[in-house]
Amino acid sequence: MEHLIFISQTLTGLAFLAYGIACLCFGGMKAEFERYGLSPFRPWIGLLEILGGLGLWLGLFLPLLTLAASAGLALLMMMGVIVRWRLRDTLMQVAPAAILGGVNALLFLHTLATR
Repeated sequence: MEHLIFISQTLTGLAFLAYGIACLCFGGMKAEFERYGLSPFRPWIGLLEILGGLGLWLGLFLPLLTLAASAGLALLMMMGVIVRWRLRDTLMQVAPAAILGGVNALLFLHTLATR
């Protein structure tokens, strides 16, 4: 079980670093945030994703950071699912936010239970 948690935390941290950098640097993400009606929040969301990804990685050594990062990222992804649902996006468009949100919720609960 601990190997699965380690792999999930490591890969999820990497995914959020990638999404955060893409959010800040790539035009495709800019267009997506315009479609969401959230353009002013794009830099902040990108920063939160980068900080959350780093928090997950550092949380491998400091579990308190895993609690904070996974809770924040789960909430961020829950909001992402709501935004996409309100726009009537397809299941394939909603799936990444839902899956990453679920993984982070499980990381949070696991870390809480093992502290």
